[in-house]
Amino acid sequence: MIPSLGIVMIALPAAGSLLCVFLRERTRAAAVVIAALVTAAAAWVAISGFGASHRAVVGDLPWLHGMVAAPVFGIVIDPLALLMLLVVAPIGLLTVLYSTSYLTERNREHPVGSRQYGRYYFWLLLFIGSMVGVVLSPNFLQLLVFWELTTVCSWALISFHQDERSLRAGFKAMLMTQAGGAFLVVVTLILFVRTGSFEFSALSGLPDGLRKWVFVFLLVAAWAKAAQVPMHTWLPDAMEAPTPVSAYLHAAAMVNAGVYLMARTVSSGWAMPPGIAALMAGMALLTIFVALSFYFVQDDLKRLLAYSTIAHLGYVLLGISIGALGAPLGYRGGVLHILCHGVGKATLFFCVGGIAYMTGTRRISALRGLAKNMPITATAFFVGLLSVTGVPPLGCFWSKFMILAGAMRLQGPAGPIILTLILCETLISFGWMLYVAQKVFLGAAVAPVPVKSDPPWPFLVTLIALMIGCLTAPLVGIPLVQYMGT
Repeated sequence: MIPSLGIVMIALPAAGSLLCVFLRERTRAAAVVIAALVTAAAAWVAISGFGASHRAVVGDLPWLHGMVAAPVFGIVIDPLALLMLLVVAPIGLLTVLYSTSYLTERNREHPVGSRQYGRYYFWLLLFIGSMVGVVLSPNFLQLLVFWELTTVCSWALISFHQDERSLRAGFKAMLMTQAGGAFLVVVTLILFVRTGSFEFSALSGLPDGLRKWVFVFLLVAAWAKAAQVPMHTWLPDAMEAPTPVSAYLHAAAMVNAGVYLMARTVSSGWAMPPGIAALMAGMALLTIFVALSFYFVQDDLKRLLAYSTIAHLGYVLLGISIGALGAPLGYRGGVLHILCHGVGKATLFFCVGGIAYMTGTRRISALRGLAKNMPITATAFFVGLLSVTGVPPLGCFWSKFMILAGAMRLQGPAGPIILTLILCETLISFGWMLYVAQKVFLGAAVAPVPVKSDPPWPFLVTLIALMIGCLTAPLVGIPLVQYMGT
């Protein structure tokens, strides 16, 4: 039953995306229903299979018979895949619901006519299905197929407005992430040639020297997809996408595929060489502080959140690397951070979308005192901010706590060094984000267009659901990650 639902969660958005092409202007209700069904399936899987592992064979390639040790296509649902599903599906549903009001001619920032609905929902539903496919893939070959599909979907959605800036941003995102994807292709080829398998666990069967290079190639693929230094520049430019797309891109899709790749490969046999794990930790710390340095020069709320996402994906990779160095608690914290950061960051992006929808701008310098007339949006922004920056008892406090506790279990000076650096970054990040929030929401009202109320109800339903998620995500995530890293 559970593996069958996994197949449905992939097939339903794919079929729905094709339906949207034919429905065109009438596609919004269908998209919401499809996303709701996928989320319901994910919830059922979570309830009925919590903590368990399920695998099923779906199909094979006849020309590989006798050449590979296991069937090529299938479904795997284990605690790691389940945690990712709880990010991908619910935030996907909220993204679709939010889009029904955001993509209209009443949007003061980017008016969108109904003729474009079919194209938008086609790519968005295909994006959701592709991400489900990534997290349920049992081997590198199937993951590679869905990995490339997410790249194509993100390119189409970033370029959605089809003006010069969005087309350039979409091209840049495609080029940089595709370059990383080439390294994943090389890894898949090496495993096939040297082990006769595409399984994640086949990594442990490689000779030591070759295994080091394979993990380096996996890191490059992950860095490109997750916008880590030095391949981080495409993500801030991708803010030309419609804000619901930006929210999904940052909170549940695309960039999370990169960190998921490392979480999956590290936990499949724990075969990552210590030197490569140390490299991953060092680059994660470098990324966190490079991203932090860009906070102070941003006047666009979405670009500020983009650099915040880059830093927080660095947190995930830092936690995974700590696990690979021998502290499983750090790994659990890194994986938990995917869920907690995803909910908090989606909250912030959807707030910014509401601001732009009502005022026509995302510029920090042009906005003041919005809380008086947009109280729900303001409340949600502060809740998301406190969650993402790690203020207890909200989500990211618990994931950061586990990452730092894992770091302190490492031998030598690495633990205290990581603890000191992360605490410094947390304080600076919290201070600056709070400063920006106060400028935008508090004080006398200033905006390019007078604002009389919060945005329409689909915005508010989305924000209220995510505010609840900022508090409750650890209640689901912490028990789930206890099954990992053992």
